[in-house]
Amino acid sequence: MRLEVFCEDRLGLTRELLDILVSRNIDLRGIEIDISGIIYLNCPDIDFTTFSELMAQIRMISGVKDVRKIPFMPVERHNTELISLLNNLPDAVLAINLKGFVDTANYAALSLLNKQQHEVVGHAISTLVHAFNFSRWLEGSKSRQREEIVLNGLDYVLEIMPVYIQSEAKESILASAMVILRASQVHHGVQPVHLPLHSELGFEHFVGISNRHKHLINQAKKLAMLDQPLLIEGETGTGKEMLAKACHNRSERSSRPFLVVSCASMPDDVAETELFGHAPGSFNHREGHKGIFEQANGGTVFLDEIGEMSAHLQIKLLRFLQDGTFRRVGEEHEIHVDVRVIASTRHNLAALAESDKFREDLFYRLNVLTLSIPPLRERPSDVQPLLELFIAKHVRHMGMAKPHYDESLIEQLSHYQWPGNMRQLDNMVLRALTEMPDDELKIDYFHLPGVEAVNGGIGLINLDGSLDEIMKDYEAKVLEKLYQSFPSSRKLAKRLNVSHTSVANKLRDYDIRKH
Repeated sequence: MRLEVFCEDRLGLTRELLDILVSRNIDLRGIEIDISGIIYLNCPDIDFTTFSELMAQIRMISGVKDVRKIPFMPVERHNTELISLLNNLPDAVLAINLKGFVDTANYAALSLLNKQQHEVVGHAISTLVHAFNFSRWLEGSKSRQREEIVLNGLDYVLEIMPVYIQSEAKESILASAMVILRASQVHHGVQPVHLPLHSELGFEHFVGISNRHKHLINQAKKLAMLDQPLLIEGETGTGKEMLAKACHNRSERSSRPFLVVSCASMPDDVAETELFGHAPGSFNHREGHKGIFEQANGGTVFLDEIGEMSAHLQIKLLRFLQDGTFRRVGEEHEIHVDVRVIASTRHNLAALAESDKFREDLFYRLNVLTLSIPPLRERPSDVQPLLELFIAKHVRHMGMAKPHYDESLIEQLSHYQWPGNMRQLDNMVLRALTEMPDDELKIDYFHLPGVEAVNGGIGLINLDGSLDEIMKDYEAKVLEKLYQSFPSSRKLAKRLNVSHTSVANKLRDYDIRKH
């Protein structure tokens, strides 16, 4: 029950109001006094008879003009309107107190953080947005600032605004801060946010909870700071170029160029010119041309699929890796540049070198520092965070609401083998969202192969015999099927993460040979 009492400005009037409430054992939950001569009372609800008697008793107080029941106290109404306004804003908004804790979070913020209100309000902003240092802002200029951050693998712009109140002495006092989070992409004609050209972001874009993923990122962060060549191994779609870019951004070369060369997409002569440039007058060009290595001086060159590089270019690359010097095509004098080389391959370079399909000396030069990206099928626990990342990315681009899905979807996606790895999952999420007729994401929209295809034709399990005989029969079928894709005991041992000797013995015991 909330009452609005219109009265004169008389000393002691408020006290008489409170005495009436006390005499009737009515608790006072709140009181507000307006300078225009209105007193607001917040009390528990009472029965109709008591309410009628109370209203009559209040009207008998000298100086009271009128009293009536109202739905909200002024502050309640103001707060309700403010919260309603915040909840209807499309951007995520967080109110932060001077201790760094969240006082208010609108619906967009809760959706972005994927948390309930009790998991956000009252918690430190540093635990919710790890990339933002509120204490440093508070100790600094306390001015309005913008910076780029990453949340759950996606880019956002964080804007923080100080909130000042004026004291009775007309002094501005910092009371709190407002944090707004916006997607950093430009959409619907919105002007781009001015951000620094150089960004330290990189590894924050990688999401995963598996131990293998965490080990990869921790190792990559260590190797990123070094200048020696780095070899990144991984199947198609595992994100080798993305990892190389993250390593570059974390290094001291981050402010310099990061240039990418695909070793499999250019003819030999064109690739040599692109990498090393050519002298003036060559190829009917009056002026010379700077190659990739020269353009990237001080930065990083990423050689994608180096296993596809021709033997001729391998020789020139080996010389360049030795001392950083090279000759432009058609020139005699040497040029020296400071470039770090990061190479990637989906092949087993050691096996290629052993079979004379890749220079052994170049392999040893590249194999100083190595990162191996595990395929998605070997870390099924990463499927859910990747699914959430790709859904958030695509619904943002498509301007649609985030769909719902249940645990069965995660379970079925986690059991799929994902031969195309993260890229395949990303593309299938987009396809599923475009085919979704309502707001629920189902496995049918992913068009995954059936159980038979997922099992790779292993067939039905033979349940005859003892448990040991059943397990040996199934193990033989698994090894026979995988041996077709990994046709050597060393490759198969690496795929299964077991010793080469163990796999070789089992292949011999089960009489498994490549067909």
